[in-house]
Amino acid sequence: MAVTQSTSRKPSDTVSARDIGEWLRDRIRRGRFVPGQRLIEADIIRETGASRSRVREAIQRLESEGLLVIEEFRGASVKRFSIEELRQIYRARMALEGMAAHDFALLGGQDEKLALAAIQEQLNSCEHTTNHERFAALNDEWHRLIIDGARNEYIATFLQRLRVPLYRLLFATFYNSERLDLANAGHRKITIAIVNGDAPEAERLMRAHIEEGLGALASIDTEFHS
Repeated sequence: MAVTQSTSRKPSDTVSARDIGEWLRDRIRRGRFVPGQRLIEADIIRETGASRSRVREAIQRLESEGLLVIEEFRGASVKRFSIEELRQIYRARMALEGMAAHDFALLGGQDEKLALAAIQEQLNSCEHTTNHERFAALNDEWHRLIIDGARNEYIATFLQRLRVPLYRLLFATFYNSERLDLANAGHRKITIAIVNGDAPEAERLMRAHIEEGLGALASIDTEFHS
């Protein structure tokens, strides 16, 4: 069930903790909730129509994922990640997304690979525009297709947690046109390797692609420092 902005005054248990968790993740990804920002339960209840118990359950889940911090007398807030923590996230992504690209090249069906190629065409068209939000959405879809195509639920679960704190960082903070061009050049090579079924090359290229992002961490905005 998708969460939409509530117009009802009465909280509902039809909105699950999972729904609220995804609603919160989306707002963290898109910078609606920024690092260090305190989350107000009453505001979340009003915007989603969820019950207080469901909101609290969702907050506890995101704390366990490392996206939120819960402090006594202050409540929940969006976690600030240190440079070292972000480096560790990137290194984990290198391994996991490399495996996902490898397995998708081997296991992905023709329709899935055609869908990846179609997203790549849209990325190519968007590459030289200033619409970074559009590129970000397409990039997210491109990575999601590869992760889903690997058919490994454990990789998918771990990567969902790892990608959230990086989403806004990547596209709202230090991605300029030159870096977008470089990133999409990597996308094109990976897409070709996957479509051709070259699993070792797909894994090598994906690891290199993630490593390029790791090398750009020096440009992080100060709001992401702990």
